[in-house]
Amino acid sequence: MAPDNKRPLPQGERFFTPGATGLRKAVEQRSAVPMTFLFTQVPRWVAPVVLVILLLAGFAVANPIGGVAVLPVIVFIGWLAYLSWPSLGIGGRLLRVAMLTFLVLLVATRFGAF
Repeated sequence: MAPDNKRPLPQGERFFTPGATGLRKAVEQRSAVPMTFLFTQVPRWVAPVVLVILLLAGFAVANPIGGVAVLPVIVFIGWLAYLSWPSLGIGGRLLRVAMLTFLVLLVATRFGAF
């Protein structure tokens, strides 16, 4: 019998935000399957490696192709920031806003906005 290579789900009290309604509840429910797949079925190194490669491509290529390479990074970071927002302190929130602002400005420069 082959060993089970699946990783367990992270420890925690709740997967969803307690009392969430509307958009947050819908996003959390729709995110459950991709998050579960990403964190249990895909090797741990895949997501960071892919994101770093895309980010490096965005830095290296100074035209719209570099901007397009950074867009999935913005989407992924924004998605995780949105999901983790209720549990963050002010420092974590500022860091995520700063990171997303930097990435949006990087994409804007690649598309010739500055």
